[in-house]
Amino acid sequence: MADGSHDELAMSRVMSVEQIVQKAQNFDYNPLIPLKYWLRTAGTLLKEAAIYEREGNEQQTYLLLFRHAQLVLRDLRTHPDARQVQHRSILLQAEQEVENSLAKLEILKPRLNKRHQRYEQLLRDRDARRASGSIASNVHRYNQDSHDVSESHRNLAADPAIVRGTNALDAGENGDLAVILARSEIRRRATTRKVSRHAELTERKEPERPAVETWKNWELAGTKDDQCDHRDNLSRQMQNLRLQIKNDQTQTGNSRLTLEDRRLVYHYPAVPEQRGNIPYLPALHTLEDKAIIGHGNMQVPELPPKGGETELSNHAMSSQVLHDVSDRNVAVMSPQNELRPATFTFKPSAYLENGSPLRTIFLPPDLRLKFLQIALPNTQANLETCGILCGTLISNALFISKLVIPDQESTSDTCETINEDKLFDFVDGEDLMVLGWIHTHPTQTCFMSSRDLHTHSGYQAMMPESIAIVCAPSKGAWGVFRLTDPPGMKSILSCAQEGLFHPHAESNIYTDALRPGHVFEAKGLEFDIVDLRPIR
Repeated sequence: MADGSHDELAMSRVMSVEQIVQKAQNFDYNPLIPLKYWLRTAGTLLKEAAIYEREGNEQQTYLLLFRHAQLVLRDLRTHPDARQVQHRSILLQAEQEVENSLAKLEILKPRLNKRHQRYEQLLRDRDARRASGSIASNVHRYNQDSHDVSESHRNLAADPAIVRGTNALDAGENGDLAVILARSEIRRRATTRKVSRHAELTERKEPERPAVETWKNWELAGTKDDQCDHRDNLSRQMQNLRLQIKNDQTQTGNSRLTLEDRRLVYHYPAVPEQRGNIPYLPALHTLEDKAIIGHGNMQVPELPPKGGETELSNHAMSSQVLHDVSDRNVAVMSPQNELRPATFTFKPSAYLENGSPLRTIFLPPDLRLKFLQIALPNTQANLETCGILCGTLISNALFISKLVIPDQESTSDTCETINEDKLFDFVDGEDLMVLGWIHTHPTQTCFMSSRDLHTHSGYQAMMPESIAIVCAPSKGAWGVFRLTDPPGMKSILSCAQEGLFHPHAESNIYTDALRPGHVFEAKGLEFDIVDLRPIR
């Protein structure tokens, strides 16, 4: 963690709704990217928002929901592919999801503004104490330290994903903690999905016959005129929301809902997170307030030992031996001792060339070796093999937890995914996010070909943190890459050259993403392999 109260303040900036909206609108939309990729992006935004919401990060939840609404209502409607029959039903579904998001935005807006007003008042109180000389002895040191704040901390100050009141962690120094946190949370979510699916199956056994009036409404909703009315209504709601952001910055008290109201609006999983309720507005002079005022600093829990017993300060765990990951016999923690994702926030470990923060990706070190074993028959036949890197979001970091081998067609220089519907049905069914891809160069060296660059631009358009792992088994080399932004992303997306391989004018189109980039190998991070290829 950063030293000094000014660094704590920088990393825990509380933003107003207007500031969050400005950031939400700051994304590049390119209609040249196929609509199917943008629809996947919209779905990913909702998945991320749901996770941030469960973890109590309302700033980032609001940003992602607003960005999703903006993308669907403003951009995707006018996409060149929007008129194609196969996209109409998906677009309509996306617009219906926006309607749900607008309801959540209205709930979050007064709470965020009230928290921002309280934050500003704390800053004014602190400055008043300094002016009165109550902490005059610290002024000189503070001013000197403020001059030395690094560029990364200045970027953090504008990152709504960094939440005040959580332990802000450096990924490079907390890999062991990240593994334990991921192990617990991924299994908890898997249990939640199983219970939810069981509940859905139970409900399907005894379906209720809709009332006559309900059927009538469904029929009316399916007409073309009502679809147009629905879209116009969403647009009006979006416009009204933008107007209200500036008009009711100070109106916070009347919009607060009761706990029962929130239950009616939000749809929580069947199995609740085993963590205490996190108050949206903590009492004055709590630990997080002291960090703002400058009288206290958040402390990072000590790293667990490399082996043997695991003990975390401030988050005491049962003293049990963690067995080897390959045995899958990991010590089970009780609900009282379980790590809570909402109490941690992994700081961005790198930034795009345009200054935007990149969340950390934790990569299992042995994933590429397992992948090379699967690819060996193709490698021996001089054929490329590809896999999809899937995972989830926990505490503002991305964890690769599944290697999916899709159905594919390969040559010595290319590998194309086919039957993508099957792939994405699996991804959505497991509530996963696509975090990148991995492929082999059977006889060539480790680099990103022009074909690879064009392929990866689609992944990185869906998520800026997306990575491409290239393995060159004949050379014993491998690398983790991303497109630069700028100039790489814009250069590739605007490239109209044809042909399998072609040059690009820019020399720095892609860069290394492994340390010192935003990708960190995390020893002990579990992952599963799912092969979707048909048996031949």
